[in-house]
Amino acid sequence: MKRWQIRLKSFVSLFVVGVTLSLAIAACSPSNRTSTNPGDRSELELTLVAYAIPKPAHDAIIPKFVEQWKKDHNGQTVVFRQSYGGSGSQTRAVIDGLDADITHLALAADTNKLVKAGLVNPDWETKVPNNGIVAKSVAAIITREGNPKNIKTFADLARPDIKWVTANPKTSGGARWNFLALWNAALKSGADEAKAMEFVTQAFKNIAVLAKDARESTDAFAKQGQGDALINYENEVILAKAKGEKLEYVVPEVNISIDTPLAVVDKNVDKHGTREVAEAFAKFLFTPESQAEFVKLGYRPLDEASAKQKENVDKFPAVKTLATIKDYGGWDAVQTQFFEDGAVFDKIEASGR
Repeated sequence: MKRWQIRLKSFVSLFVVGVTLSLAIAACSPSNRTSTNPGDRSELELTLVAYAIPKPAHDAIIPKFVEQWKKDHNGQTVVFRQSYGGSGSQTRAVIDGLDADITHLALAADTNKLVKAGLVNPDWETKVPNNGIVAKSVAAIITREGNPKNIKTFADLARPDIKWVTANPKTSGGARWNFLALWNAALKSGADEAKAMEFVTQAFKNIAVLAKDARESTDAFAKQGQGDALINYENEVILAKAKGEKLEYVVPEVNISIDTPLAVVDKNVDKHGTREVAEAFAKFLFTPESQAEFVKLGYRPLDEASAKQKENVDKFPAVKTLATIKDYGGWDAVQTQFFEDGAVFDKIEASGR
C-alpha cells in the first residue's frame, strides 16, 4: 500500500472517532454550573460538542477566547470540556444526555434533530452570525495519480468508462452532500428534475463501492484500489496535502456549499446559567482571528475580503456556480425529498443500480 493511501485512510477515520471528553483548559476546581448568578462565579464551565474534523481549529481558538473573557470579566475563568466524534453519533449523545452548551455539527439536519428534541430553539440560526454557519467547504473529486480518466466535473461520474466510490447517503451524513452535489450539477446544467433523476441514476450505476460511511469509502478507494474517483470534502483533502500527502483532486466549478452549523443548546445553557458566555463564544468563532484557524484547516473563508486574499485565491479553486442547502428548501425538505424511505434515493436503488 502506498504511503498516501495509508495516511488518507488514517485521516478520514476522524469521521468515526468515538465520543471522547477532554479538558481543553485545566480546571483549578470544580465549577458550580447551578449558580443562579454566573457573574458571581470565579469559574464557568462550557461543554462544546462537535464533529471530529474542526477540533484543531477549536483547540487554537479556545485559549484566545478564555484570555479575552478573563480580561473583560474581572478575571473570571472559562473552563471548556470538548467532545468530538461523528456528527450523527454526537447528535444522538446530546439527545441522550451529553450536557452540551454549544454544538458544531457537520450538517444542519443534525442540529434540527436537537430542535425536535426540545434542546435547541427553532430560531437558532438567527442567534449567531452568518445564519449559524461557522465553517464551510465544497465537494472535491479525488482521482488516481495523473487523473488518467481526465475527470473534471460531476457529469464525468456518469460516463460509461468511470467507476467511483462514495458512502451511502442513507447511512452517512457526509454522503448526502455528495449526492446533492451531483443532483445540483444536473439542475445547474439546465436539466429538469426528471433529467436530474436520469443523470444521478446513471452516475450511481457506476458506483464501484457504496460504503457504509466515509471511512469505508476511503478504504475501498485508497486501500483496496476500487474505482477511478472518490468524492470527499475539499477541506479534508487540503489538510491531508498539508500533512505531506500527494493527492490529486479537482473541485468542480458547479458545486454545493457544505455548511457546518454552530448552535447554542438553549435548554442546557439556561439550566447551567451559561447563556451569556456561550453566546459570546459563538460570536467569537466568527471573528477574523478565529476564522483564520478554520481556513488553516482547509475550510473556505466566510467573508469576501478574506476569500480575495492571494493566499486564499491560490488555495481554493474558483467555484463559478455555488448552491446552498437553502436553494433546496433546507434539510427537512431535502431529507423528505431524497433520503426518507421510498424517496428519490430509494427509487434510484430500486432501479437496479
